[in-house]
Amino acid sequence: MHFQGLILGAATFLIIGIFHPIVIKAHYRWGTGCWWVFLILGLICTGASLAVADTVWSALLGVTGFSSFWTIKEIFEQEQRVERGWFPANPRRRKRQ
Repeated sequence: MHFQGLILGAATFLIIGIFHPIVIKAHYRWGTGCWWVFLILGLICTGASLAVADTVWSALLGVTGFSSFWTIKEIFEQEQRVERGWFPANPRRRKRQ
């Protein structure tokens, strides 16, 4: 039996699921100013996915990299969700003008 597809599917599900609360926590703590961290993580992971010979690890790095890129978009959308009152704003962080 070949379990690579099952492993990739489950790991992709977990990676995407882990990034959801990371978006919420990162925005609450640092606002939209942390987007560059996810850009660097995405570039590192996608670059590493090109360098790794093993198909499973390469795919997992690619999924992590592109999930990081997607997180940049979500960080800015989280700002809108906070403004609408769907998520709490951090009272200790000053709002940018």
